[in-house]
Amino acid sequence: MESPVGGSRQTSVIVVTLDTGEVYIVTSLYSRTDTQVIYIDPTTGALRYHGKWGYDVFGSENEAVDYITNGSRWMCKSTTFAKAILGYTALGSFGLLLVATRLTASIPNLPGGGTVCTVTESQWIKIPLQNPQPQGKGEVKNVQELPDLDIDGKHYFCETRDITRPFPSRMPLQNPDEEFVWNEWLSMPFKSIGLPQHCVILLQGFAECRNFGRSGQLEGVVALIARRSRLHPGTRYLARGINSCFSTGNEAECEQLVWIPKRSGQSVPFNAYIWRRGTIPIWWGAELKLTAAEAEIYVADRDPYKGSLQYYQRLSNRYDARNFDLAVGENQKKKPFIPIVCINLLRNAEGKSESILVQHFEESLNYVRSTGKLPYTRIILINYDWHASTKLKGEQLTIEGLWKHLKAPTQAIGISEGDYLPSRQRLNDCRGEVICNDDFVGAFCLRSHQNGVIRFNCADSLDRTNAASYFGALQVFVEQCRRLGVSLDSDFAYGYQSANNYGGYTAPLPRGWEKRADAVTGKTYYIDHNTRTTTWIHPCPDKPWKRFDMTFEEFKQSTILSPVSQLADLFLLSGDIHATLYTGSKAMHSQILNIFNEEPGKFKQFSAAQNMKITLQRRYKNAVVDSSRQKQLEMFLGLRLFKHLPSVSVQPLHVLSRPSGFFLKPVPNMFPSSDGGASLLSFKKKDMIWVCPQGTDVVELFIYLGEPCHVCQLLLTISHGADDSTYPATVDVRTGRHLDGLKLILEGASIPRCGNGTNLLVPLPGSVSAEDMAITGAGARLHDQDAPTLPLLYDFEELEGELDFLTRFVAVTFYPAISGTSSMTLGEIEILGVPLPWRGVFNNEGPGARLIELGKKFQKETDPFLSNSVTNTVPFSNENVSTSMQTEAASNPWVDLLSGGDTFSDPLSEPFSNPLSEPFSDPLSESFSDPLSEPVTRNVASGGADLLDFLDQPIVEDHGVETYKRSSTQDGCSLASGAQQYISCLKSLVVPREEKKLDFMEAMKLEIERLQLNLSAAERDRALLSIGTDPASINPNVLLDESYMGRLCQVATTLALLGQASLEDKIVGAIGLENSDDSVLDFWNITRIGESCSGGGCEVRAETKVPALASSTATSVGSSQSPLLCSQCERKVCKVCCAGRGALLFSNYKSRDVTNYNGFSSQSGSSHGSQVDVSTSRSLTLDGVICKHCCHEIVLDALMLDYVRVLITLRRSSRVDNAAYNALNEVVGSCLKDSLSERIQSSDNVQAAEVLHQLCGGQEALAEFPFASFLHSVETAKDSAPILTLLAPLNSGSRHSYWRAPPSTTSVEFVIVLGSVSDVSGVILLVSPCGYSVADTPMVQIWASNKIHREERSSMGKWDVQSLIASSSDLYGPEMSASVEKLPRHVKFTFKNPVRCRIIWITLRLQRPGSASVNFGKDLSLLSLDEDENPFAQVDRRASFGGAVENEPCIHAKRILVVGSPVKREGLTTSQSSEQLSIRNWLDRAPQMSRFKVPIEAERLMDYDLILEQYLPPASPSLAGFRLDTFSAIKPRVTHSPSSDSDIWDKSVTFLEDRYISQAVLYLQVSALQEPHNMVTIAEYRLPEARAGTPMYFDFPRPIQSRRVSFKLLGDVTAFADEPSEQDDSGLRAPLVATGLSLSNRIKLYYYCDPYELGKWASLSGV
Repeated sequence: MESPVGGSRQTSVIVVTLDTGEVYIVTSLYSRTDTQVIYIDPTTGALRYHGKWGYDVFGSENEAVDYITNGSRWMCKSTTFAKAILGYTALGSFGLLLVATRLTASIPNLPGGGTVCTVTESQWIKIPLQNPQPQGKGEVKNVQELPDLDIDGKHYFCETRDITRPFPSRMPLQNPDEEFVWNEWLSMPFKSIGLPQHCVILLQGFAECRNFGRSGQLEGVVALIARRSRLHPGTRYLARGINSCFSTGNEAECEQLVWIPKRSGQSVPFNAYIWRRGTIPIWWGAELKLTAAEAEIYVADRDPYKGSLQYYQRLSNRYDARNFDLAVGENQKKKPFIPIVCINLLRNAEGKSESILVQHFEESLNYVRSTGKLPYTRIILINYDWHASTKLKGEQLTIEGLWKHLKAPTQAIGISEGDYLPSRQRLNDCRGEVICNDDFVGAFCLRSHQNGVIRFNCADSLDRTNAASYFGALQVFVEQCRRLGVSLDSDFAYGYQSANNYGGYTAPLPRGWEKRADAVTGKTYYIDHNTRTTTWIHPCPDKPWKRFDMTFEEFKQSTILSPVSQLADLFLLSGDIHATLYTGSKAMHSQILNIFNEEPGKFKQFSAAQNMKITLQRRYKNAVVDSSRQKQLEMFLGLRLFKHLPSVSVQPLHVLSRPSGFFLKPVPNMFPSSDGGASLLSFKKKDMIWVCPQGTDVVELFIYLGEPCHVCQLLLTISHGADDSTYPATVDVRTGRHLDGLKLILEGASIPRCGNGTNLLVPLPGSVSAEDMAITGAGARLHDQDAPTLPLLYDFEELEGELDFLTRFVAVTFYPAISGTSSMTLGEIEILGVPLPWRGVFNNEGPGARLIELGKKFQKETDPFLSNSVTNTVPFSNENVSTSMQTEAASNPWVDLLSGGDTFSDPLSEPFSNPLSEPFSDPLSESFSDPLSEPVTRNVASGGADLLDFLDQPIVEDHGVETYKRSSTQDGCSLASGAQQYISCLKSLVVPREEKKLDFMEAMKLEIERLQLNLSAAERDRALLSIGTDPASINPNVLLDESYMGRLCQVATTLALLGQASLEDKIVGAIGLENSDDSVLDFWNITRIGESCSGGGCEVRAETKVPALASSTATSVGSSQSPLLCSQCERKVCKVCCAGRGALLFSNYKSRDVTNYNGFSSQSGSSHGSQVDVSTSRSLTLDGVICKHCCHEIVLDALMLDYVRVLITLRRSSRVDNAAYNALNEVVGSCLKDSLSERIQSSDNVQAAEVLHQLCGGQEALAEFPFASFLHSVETAKDSAPILTLLAPLNSGSRHSYWRAPPSTTSVEFVIVLGSVSDVSGVILLVSPCGYSVADTPMVQIWASNKIHREERSSMGKWDVQSLIASSSDLYGPEMSASVEKLPRHVKFTFKNPVRCRIIWITLRLQRPGSASVNFGKDLSLLSLDEDENPFAQVDRRASFGGAVENEPCIHAKRILVVGSPVKREGLTTSQSSEQLSIRNWLDRAPQMSRFKVPIEAERLMDYDLILEQYLPPASPSLAGFRLDTFSAIKPRVTHSPSSDSDIWDKSVTFLEDRYISQAVLYLQVSALQEPHNMVTIAEYRLPEARAGTPMYFDFPRPIQSRRVSFKLLGDVTAFADEPSEQDDSGLRAPLVATGLSLSNRIKLYYYCDPYELGKWASLSGV
């Protein structure tokens, strides 16, 4: 595996597992000279790589391993040596790393270089993760089954060349054809960290070569490469025919490559032939019957040819060689069309089961031709019954008949021919297409191209297909050799003649003939000594394709059989691979491939017994293990993850509290300790127990995160001794960008008593304003004694917490259960969050590059500093919102609603005049489906008859007009706010009628408009309360009958999963095809308020009643559009009266079946019968139209509900993108567009690294963002660059931007936290472009410290910048024109001695603030750019100082560099043995009291098992608490249909999933019966997450005596669901709430008692 550009080493991979369980991947690529270390986070499984030299980049493998093990190799628990990385994924409780431990160079040296390696031995490295997120049993089982997938011998790759396309590929290695990349999903983690080449591009199939020659002499090489398509993965009976990705089962592209090896520096002639094999491209299948000899074949009842056209379009696109720039001449003439020849080998006799497929095959081709969409493609079908011909005529005549059929199409399609030219200087001599890229040194010259393809098929594309394709390829092989100058004629026994540079063949001369060259011209002529004549023409040129006309015996006698046997050997091996992958057994009936062997009889005798054995193997595996293999394939490809792994995150969270995170203050300890608590943040000490001093009431930990991030979770490892009460009982959490700006995000969260080592996950919401909580009533709902209304449909009162990707400091405060009684113990503490890809941002690669592009896009659409801009849209608004929506934004002010800005406080800047005049045209909002009339199951909310009484009053402009209006300085007119538009929509629904209440349809439509207006729930409630309306009166969750709502939720869930499957197939099916989605309807087609049926040509008229808006916004839609045709009733229907395309997913269901659907299967299969699942065509195709009258009412309601959920997710995503943009802006600067366009080229990055190296004098920059940050906030001028730009890399930000303090500030203090403990030797200040004058240079004072207290810092020195300037003459005068090579103007502050520290304090102080003694027009401007490049020179001089007058200076700077070297990490020190003994003695002391179960008389479950009442006998002891076994419900990742057509694996550039934006939290409220017969709330516990079944003990605040205790589960119960494998498929009504949340048999009350008092009965009642 040599580098194509001269690399000298092979790729090496070492997977190191330490004793602590940590795993490192040490990789040395062939293409690089260094070694990279990738860290697998032991908690979440996320990959971590920063690209820092000496941290995760080293000069050699030994250096890297020594760094990992701290020089002690005995720390390695295990070491795995591998040759390549094949993939990685983190799946909840386990991380799975797939590596190739043994490779075989199956094609050692392709023309032009490159080795194809077959994976002969692979290994799945299973990494246990400490992630306590609940997972279902089925998920865990699926994860454990994934490594059972058969990899060895069936997959191959090439490190240096693209082999996913026909040879030679025109594309570079990193741009493969996705159809044949099998590990695309498994390679994503490496792409996300900026290391895409570290995971090879894996293909499935076969790749081998054979040398052929005479007497040991190498004459040529033939290689057979079979690429299996991943578009229709699956096993024999689960993947037949075509699927909704427009591909067939067992589809493969085969390539036969022949070349003549040459010496180094010589041209290498080659040619290639390609054919396809696969099952018939129609919708068909076979039912396996154990009692029958053969499976029963069936064809889909409806649309059996759907997708056949797209299948042939893909083939036509791939094999179209008409448009290549070729020298049209004798080699190849320009072809007018693309031939696709289908060789059908099925049984065609009457009564044969396969005859039905033959008939439909012919009809499908007639259908494809009738469409007229392939005008330049000629599809030809040749039926050749292989079995019948073999039985009647024998094998030899069967082969001859096949050759007759193949002769014409093979010659018409031709082969590809060319040469590899080692030097590109010879390209001028090339007559044909030139192919060259960075993957190889030379170039390829292709003189001719294969145009079109031959496709072989039988029923399963197995045995017959392999035999027929071999005999077809054999004829081509002989011709390939002839054209390369290698004759296989036996009469001349390898009569090899020299070929010219283009592989021209010179045939052997007859007896008596001689070839000579003319002495003058050098031209070849021939002498016939028999007749003594000469000629310029060869006497008997060999006839091309001559063996097509031979009989079998003639072929055998006239051909040298040694190369033929070599080719047969390749096909035998290839056939076994295809058969094993598809059926689980080797190929059958392969003896015919040895027909040219001299002893074919022995093969027949052996084959008969072998075939019987294989038949039994296939039948067993097809019936027993196919479903498991199908599941493994889908998970390997990343398909149907919502089914197989419904709760697993696609992108795991990162633990930012390690490894460079640390405590800003030492953690107090009962015993002396030297690490100050560092072990609490280290996974290496996960089993340690930290003992706080006796009587500590509060333990506050200040954590500095290794990278800024959005904090999502707090993970605690319970650690204690024999007494579990020593661990804290409650915890508070505060977060912020700076230590002086922490915000409380979690208060009084309960920490239960658990077993030692238990992992508890505490969700951390963003900071929520108290006003929003009060408006929405979120705080009061939890404490309400009455059972609250469950938001079964969606969270109507969702609170939106703050999102901040620059959070750097986390303060965690622990409180004991009882103050002062005992010492608290602590275990490992981890902060989980999502960082932005800063490395990719600065290097313009991977996800960081996409973040930059979205930032640029946002800046084009809106100015973030002009809040009242008319074009104000959401940052990053969207890849989720389609282009069609964005193009309508100018004419439709409501189009902007999905953008995500705060339109309540910063409303839309368009007058509200007819906002409903145009429907949306994007997939999300192209039209809004009508909330159809519901039968009696729909109810209107009871009570609250006067909630809309404001309509009886004279309508005032608004009660809070100041809040909802703003004035535009651009047009001077008053603009309506989003809140006003929302109120107008509400009035339009109520005014035209006498009723003052909204029904379910109207409430849902109103919520859709609210989300389109981008109003939060709090903003909506504030608007409603301002007009005297109770928001609860329009809550859709209370406007439906309970039984109907349960069925509706079930159908909506089914719709969501079917929608996900449909999107997967749409994305996969688009591979190799042009994206053309010309559908008029979107997935939902929700009818907007004010839209109605156009009448005219519409015969359905489902939408005729339209509420009137005050401004006459009612519109008729569809009059200008052509009417559609309903596929059910076949009536003409307008767009408004159509159901969304999502309704087609249910089109095969009868009305009674819709709500009973709960099944999912694979991606593949066919439609047969009434049962439909994800595998069928009907469930996944969205072609056609169904009107609202033909669509089931509950399906229409489900579409509306699903659409609301989608809009909620889009609003969340927009908020995340806003936060990401703000973070990017804070680091790069306000001129984001300019600063990012000025740099980000690889050459710039290299030059910036060289400049930085010179500035630091060979040392390292220790204070570079994102690893370093400021401890405290720094006051900044309004028009200044953000403070973090001072620490940004040199090549980031605009060249003219800089930071400056406010004009009145005379002293500024920067407290910089370094990325790690370092030996600091000095500080470098890069001065801003405006520079300092002689008289106004600052004083600089620097301190160093390891702690945050001022009194503990050490002074490093004090410098007068003016004196530094005066002593250096080269610092005087204006700076010359800036160049990349020149060092920027800077001032160095060098310490006398290096100091080891973590925190640097820098103070800049002006010496003479306000001095008027300096004239800036005359004094020198030092450390500045020249006037041509300095935008602040002369006229703008005063502005550069930020002052109001010319002589008012300010403090400013461009960059701050801290120079030194990081300290090599040291192993965590341990306490002395005496201390350990003291700690162990203290921890081993058993508690005096133990827990014992309180017997109960009876218990009662209520409200979906969310309320549990337990009745106790009169003599019960005082209750001390209860035990709760953790719930088994999961939080599904997919809750609605896809919000866009974006990548199914990568929903956002931030990788922040919807579940972490709005986190689901459960509470348990405990009440007890107290006198006089009242239920009194005892306590309310915020429940952490843990693995299912984990026992958690909660103590009551005080002992209670009661006869009845009630437990009520509150919070986000509807965010949880049961795992699909555990759901009931019986068709009974699904529960409204997950059964995994049931309190049944989950709670036990206990009391405390001395076990000695109970005696021997104590163990019987322990809890």
